[in-house]
Amino acid sequence: MQQKKLLNLLTSLLLIIAFQANAQHEEEHEIIQHNNAQEVAHDNGHGETLSLKEQIKADINHHLLDAHDFHVTDYLTFPLPIILWDNGLHVFSSSKFHHGESVAESNGNYYAISHGNGHIYKTDSSGVIHHNEKGYESNEKPLDLSITKNVVMIIVTSLILFLLFGGLARSYAKNGGIGKGPGRFLEPIILYIRDEIAIPNIGEKHYKKYMNYLLTIFFFIWFVNLFGLTPLGVNITGNIAVTFSLAILTYFITTFTAKKDYWKHIFWMPGVPAPMKIILAPIELLGTFIKPFALMIRLYANMKAGHVVLMSIIGLMFLFKSWIGSSLSFGLAFGLMILELLVAALQAYIFTVLSALYFGSAAEEHEH
Repeated sequence: MQQKKLLNLLTSLLLIIAFQANAQHEEEHEIIQHNNAQEVAHDNGHGETLSLKEQIKADINHHLLDAHDFHVTDYLTFPLPIILWDNGLHVFSSSKFHHGESVAESNGNYYAISHGNGHIYKTDSSGVIHHNEKGYESNEKPLDLSITKNVVMIIVTSLILFLLFGGLARSYAKNGGIGKGPGRFLEPIILYIRDEIAIPNIGEKHYKKYMNYLLTIFFFIWFVNLFGLTPLGVNITGNIAVTFSLAILTYFITTFTAKKDYWKHIFWMPGVPAPMKIILAPIELLGTFIKPFALMIRLYANMKAGHVVLMSIIGLMFLFKSWIGSSLSFGLAFGLMILELLVAALQAYIFTVLSALYFGSAAEEHEH
């Protein structure tokens, strides 16, 4: 019972932890900003005009980053709340930035958005963002707790899951185990996850206490991947902060529900000579950290690479400037978009299967 309560608590923490997605991994941003330092020259105040190739590359990198508004077209933008902590709380609308082209004032402080990495920096009324000798921003950066578009889509996806599965659960209670409503279309997938993923990898004795997490993680990743293919321009699983949050949940559940046999096979493997046990124990312990790291990188890299390739092919349409080259690029982009629909579900499936494998190793009971 305590383990089940722990699993329910960790699953509910998914939304809270993912709220930190707007705090993008610093190293990732530095790499992207370094690649864009010369391309986005107006950020340095030089006012240089970008070539078409440079503009396409800058647009792709901008798409990969989170944003403080939903920019559909030049005339259709949905601003989001900016929440900063800078010697006090500052709350205002992202519309003050005018897509990063203007300076926002709050309680006598001035803030500007860097075009290189999308971060908010403290500045003066002129909006100048200074750079060091390596091309990185040197302005003071306040603590950013803003509701970005990735956070909004995480909330929307979570609400959709609550509505679908809540309605399905209520229909089971009212109709004697027969599902009705939109959630009924997901019932075959739920049964597949139970019969083909959870039971074979965890076992019939222990699979039930992990089912709530496995279902949550599969449908959450699948849905946010599908949202990433819409014109909204969200790239949630291409954000390493989100994939880290998902992977660390799998790690915590595996660690805190593991039985003594699991730890025994890590620190003192049965049937292995004592000298080898001393050598293998640190390696096995390191493996417990490598597993969630592999989960994080696999999902992040696959989804980010898919967005980069797809947008690069679309960008070729503007470079060819001919009906033959543009038509071929359009056809290739269309085919890749169809493939991405499969990848969206495939990545959710792989993450769920690997999580089930880790849970199975933690719950397995050996007979020596």
